[in-house]
Amino acid sequence: MLVPILTLLLVTSVFSSVDVRSRIDCYPDPDPSSNACSARGCIWEHAPEGSPTKTPYCYYPRERGYVLKSTAGQTYTLTPDSSTKNPFGTNIDNLPVTVKNNGKTLLVTIGGDDRYVPPVGLPMNPSTSSDSLTFKVTTVPSTNIFAFQVTRQSTGTNVWDTTIGGLLFAEKYIQIATYLPSANVFGFGDHVHKQLMRNLTRYTTWPMFAKGIAPDSESDLSTQNLYGVHPFYIAMEADGNSHGVFFLNSNAQEVTLGPAPHLVYRTIGGRLDMAFFPGPLPEQVVQQYLAHIGTPFLPAYWALGYQLSRWGYNSLDNMKAVISRVQAAGVPLDVPYADIDYMNAYKDFTEGDKWTGFPNYTDQLHQQGLHMIVIFDPAVEVDYDSFKRALQQNATFIEWPSADLVPHNIQDQYPMAKNTLVMLGNVWPERNTAFPDFLDPTNQTTQWWTNEFVLFHQTLKFDGIWIDMNEPSNFETGTYSSVGSNLATAHLSCPISGAAGQLDNPPYATRAVYDHSGEHLCSRTLCMLGKSARRTMNFFDTKSLYGWSESRATNAALRQMTGRRGAVISRSTFPSSGRYAGHWLGDNTARWEDLQTSVINVMDFNFFGIPYVGSDICGFHGNSSEELCLRWHQMGAFHSFSRDHNTKGTPAQDPAVWPSVAAAAKMVLTFRYYYLPYLYSLHYASSRYGGTVVRPVFFEFPKDSTTQKLDYQFMWGSGMMIAPVVDKGVSSVHVYFPKATWYSLIPINYGVVLTPGYLDVHAATDSLTPVFLRGGYILPRQGANTTTTASRKNDLEVIIGVDPSGGSNGELYYDAGDDLVDDIESHKRHHWLFSFTYTSTSAVFSGLCEKCSDVDIPPLSIIEALGYPATPDFNSFILNGNKVNINVQLSSYSAITKRLFINTPKLIGLRTIASPFTLKWNHSS
Repeated sequence: MLVPILTLLLVTSVFSSVDVRSRIDCYPDPDPSSNACSARGCIWEHAPEGSPTKTPYCYYPRERGYVLKSTAGQTYTLTPDSSTKNPFGTNIDNLPVTVKNNGKTLLVTIGGDDRYVPPVGLPMNPSTSSDSLTFKVTTVPSTNIFAFQVTRQSTGTNVWDTTIGGLLFAEKYIQIATYLPSANVFGFGDHVHKQLMRNLTRYTTWPMFAKGIAPDSESDLSTQNLYGVHPFYIAMEADGNSHGVFFLNSNAQEVTLGPAPHLVYRTIGGRLDMAFFPGPLPEQVVQQYLAHIGTPFLPAYWALGYQLSRWGYNSLDNMKAVISRVQAAGVPLDVPYADIDYMNAYKDFTEGDKWTGFPNYTDQLHQQGLHMIVIFDPAVEVDYDSFKRALQQNATFIEWPSADLVPHNIQDQYPMAKNTLVMLGNVWPERNTAFPDFLDPTNQTTQWWTNEFVLFHQTLKFDGIWIDMNEPSNFETGTYSSVGSNLATAHLSCPISGAAGQLDNPPYATRAVYDHSGEHLCSRTLCMLGKSARRTMNFFDTKSLYGWSESRATNAALRQMTGRRGAVISRSTFPSSGRYAGHWLGDNTARWEDLQTSVINVMDFNFFGIPYVGSDICGFHGNSSEELCLRWHQMGAFHSFSRDHNTKGTPAQDPAVWPSVAAAAKMVLTFRYYYLPYLYSLHYASSRYGGTVVRPVFFEFPKDSTTQKLDYQFMWGSGMMIAPVVDKGVSSVHVYFPKATWYSLIPINYGVVLTPGYLDVHAATDSLTPVFLRGGYILPRQGANTTTTASRKNDLEVIIGVDPSGGSNGELYYDAGDDLVDDIESHKRHHWLFSFTYTSTSAVFSGLCEKCSDVDIPPLSIIEALGYPATPDFNSFILNGNKVNINVQLSSYSAITKRLFINTPKLIGLRTIASPFTLKWNHSS
């Protein structure tokens, strides 16, 4: 033991100790020890009592990294410091660092053009901002180690500062670390976390590697990576400014958040492509991010209706009975779902024997104004017509790199797969499956996929597509250490040793593997040595893109299949998935903890550019209770994707199971349908400009630090705040009201002004979810019915939250609802900008049509104003200079509640009236 101890003493004497709050872990892999740490040339030092949780004992000295070799414009060439040792490979020499500006987005790339870059085709449109970020080269203090700082021009705040050290760049291990300007960090995914703000008081490592793992909301801290990969975060600076940072990388990766505050980012492939967004408002950060990765698709209007699903409809008759009882209860319903039950032996593009009549039933639902979504998995069984047509149409699948690795005792069982390199796996179908190569650059795989949908749609006229298991997931993936072993079964096995095992057993496998005993990168999926993109790329690099690529292909298939706009829902996602699909939060559980974390995760996915998102209402796994299912409906009605779904073998949990749940669902969904024009307008704006739909309260009040700690309150856009019940056995919600004017929309105290600060708000099970209108905003709405098809036939309305200190504004987007969107800017629509002002003697409601196309739009017949300060003269209304006869029997004003209600059928014909229009009226003396 003498030599290792002397080595350790030498290391600790040469290099200075690092504060326990800013250590960069030199042993992020399992089983660190002082001897192993010393062998890596790092410092081993126990954390003293009171140190942050998970403080690493083995950490890098600050004197390690790269040094600047040369500069040419904004390209810097680095060389490894002579004393630097990368524990997971040899640091690459002549490492380029390139800096560019794209509008106000700052782009920093570390690594050359010879490195793998995810083939996602980001639009990378230049961003706009009132502020700028600057790049400055510097060094780690008291060393010549290269570092850089990204600084906000207006305040001088360093939003990134790599003087913490730790830059490493080997073939399969890349690391960069930075100080952060505050601990107020939001984002990174796909994970479950109990608070919206990430906890930087401790060291926590969050892996990012697409994996078919159900969320664990019961544990105090579960860091496991879920279905998607989103290496993007938003940070709030001490003065209320905000910025965002994005890493474009699809390899297995992770981020450690620490108490300096700081972060350490690691990936095992590709390069470091970082984009910095200056904000300075949080909503502007998201808009800038979406300018970079692409704005989200616009779902069909009907896709914002309530949706009902379950795995376990054992026949079509079972499904019919559930749909009928929900409709009989008066619960609004737009979209029934068929899970894998409808398939013949779980094979895509087939129908089972117990589903005879499914096409006719779907036609009947269409006649009622409903729409149908059905599920498809990417894995295709290799012994039926769909696979045969794939081969005939030259589609490609994930393949083995060479024939000697093909397990012929499996492959040769299938005449169509025999003599191919197709990698066979096992998912839901009874026999082996192949995984389409949706990254095929020739587009022939996408065209085959589309043709299968078009062919199947000739039988079953479904309207939307639900894609699952697309991480991709594979059942019971095994491993073997020598060719020819463990291949006796029909299950996929991957090599983990020798030349063939280098990708499944890399030098550093990330916490996605290390957090699960006995696992490898291939666990629950395909072998990392698989070939994709028509054999031009390794699955090691592209695995986390699988859901993204299937979403893109399926979006194209839906368009061609129906010729209409619908919705695609995907389990696995990646940056820019929102351009093609929405997302549900996966296989949650019927627990209060899952209800709570779903509120947080929906806000996360709005950050990620996927606003069409929601959870399985009432929970997927387990048995939901009456109270939990009721409260989940009261919350889930305010998520864009609003669907009740549960698993096979559990009791039914549709709202009609319990009279109390049916009544609560009817109440809250009727409210949702009433305000769907507002929700749809928010989605339209997000598709056109980027930005969130469901957003945290701090997005609207960034200077109010209290709002950053609100985990379960959220906003619809800027104008509506929701505070659902997320705890068992309570009848009120402790709601925080930032400094603004807030009007209750709860029937029991409708129109009442809420005082800023914390208030306990009544929230009984038989009452509406606590929801509030913000003063200064005008929200469009429309008479509600039990389907969006029927609701869209009703007249339009607006509700005005009067701002005592100024005017009110709002907007309405209205289009055909399901026509294809080829270009959001030129898409046929009505886009009305509304404003309202008043004086002591009169008031003006006006509208300007930014774009009015030849699209049917109902008239505006109701104008409601809360907080209206004076009695109107109903005989004084003038519209564009012409007197209007207000229906005084339907209209009213209360000086006590200060509620003005103007109801006159066809008051303003939005399709025919000249733009701009002005409606004026006087106040009674």
